[in-house]
Amino acid sequence: MPEIDTAHEAVPASEQAEKRTEETHRFMRSVRRATRRKYTPEEKIRIVLEGFRREATVSDLCRREGINPANYYSWTREFMEAGKERLTRNTVRDATRGKRSSSSSVRTVT
Repeated sequence: MPEIDTAHEAVPASEQAEKRTEETHRFMRSVRRATRRKYTPEEKIRIVLEGFRREATVSDLCRREGINPANYYSWTREFMEAGKERLTRNTVRDATRGKRSSSSSVRTVT
């Protein structure tokens, strides 16, 4: 049974139902986005370190923490890359520090 919209044109009921369904999906996505659990960096590190200890399986850990395993593996990758970058940066810093210290050690005392 066609219904009439505000423009006074006949719109099939199936199109109206489809439009309502799409509006409902958009609303649900916005609610999920607004109520999504936000994890602090400290919480992410704690969860990743628990996974490294292997006291429980990753799936059990993720179920207990209420996260998707894909999130866990993403956090693990970020954690490892950040550590690698930090270690690389320290190596460069140590190498340049050695050059400065040798030139600063040649001081004249008056």
